[in-house]
Amino acid sequence: MARAVITGGAGFLGSHLSDRLLAEGYDVVAVDNLVTGSRDNIAHLSDNPKFEYLDIDIIQPYTVPGPVDLVYNFASPASPVDYLELPLETLLVGSIGTHNTLELAREKGARFLTASTSEVYGDPTVHPQPEEYFGNVNPHGTRAVYDEAKRYSEAVTFAYRRKFDMDAKIVRIFNTYGPRMRIKDGRVVPAFISQALRGEPLTIFGDGKQTRSFCYVSDLIDGIYKLSISEQSGPINVGNPIERTMLQFAEEILKATGSDSKIIHLPLPTADDPKQRRPDITKARALLGWDPKVTLEEGLKDTIAYFQTKL
Repeated sequence: MARAVITGGAGFLGSHLSDRLLAEGYDVVAVDNLVTGSRDNIAHLSDNPKFEYLDIDIIQPYTVPGPVDLVYNFASPASPVDYLELPLETLLVGSIGTHNTLELAREKGARFLTASTSEVYGDPTVHPQPEEYFGNVNPHGTRAVYDEAKRYSEAVTFAYRRKFDMDAKIVRIFNTYGPRMRIKDGRVVPAFISQALRGEPLTIFGDGKQTRSFCYVSDLIDGIYKLSISEQSGPINVGNPIERTMLQFAEEILKATGSDSKIIHLPLPTADDPKQRRPDITKARALLGWDPKVTLEEGLKDTIAYFQTKL
């Protein structure tokens, strides 16, 4: 029987990954310091004897009692609101936190997977973005604390792989949505849905022609799980390749919520905001047999229902 550790285990993705691993028969240890995670995300697991929560800040060296077979590194602020408010914490968790978590995996002889991001591509000049693209990142812009933390986490993961012959994997996650996102986390899905449900104007930054590709959380977790149990190392993109402009997405939200809210435009908050974002998932399809299945209409239905309970 396998045992997995998930850093960031009380976060949006970490809690859904806990659910999936428990369903697959794993014992799960969720590690979090609740800076951006929430006990509410894992409250439904509190009585599960196969689930354990440990309040740990991974910026400090740490260990987990007992054997560990898989380590998933998901600890990091992940929205602009968070990493602009917590710039040093974001840099430290991506660098020292990743190093400490790799040390945990090495100590336990465990397989390791770190959650990287499409942000490593920056404001891409190649579209869609394949894993071979090195990116177009401003190393000292306002978004750099997140972008460079994730780029460093990839570099240190590769270094451990080469130096210690570790089974260490990298997944590059594209825009993901679903239940357990925070209403005020600054990302477009919770922002648009909460504005629509409240009857407030939907705020689009810039002209609204910038694009994103939205993957429902269960699809994303399926891709991550398949990578983690495969013989592939990555990096491998996991995300939905169907691309929409922000204007198109706002209209989808208004339709799904039945809201008569208006759409307004505000200036871009940062010059580094990516103009386009779409994953090339050729590798995920060929090497993992993975493809997203949940349509935007289906995914928004569940996500909107979740936000209705929170509002």
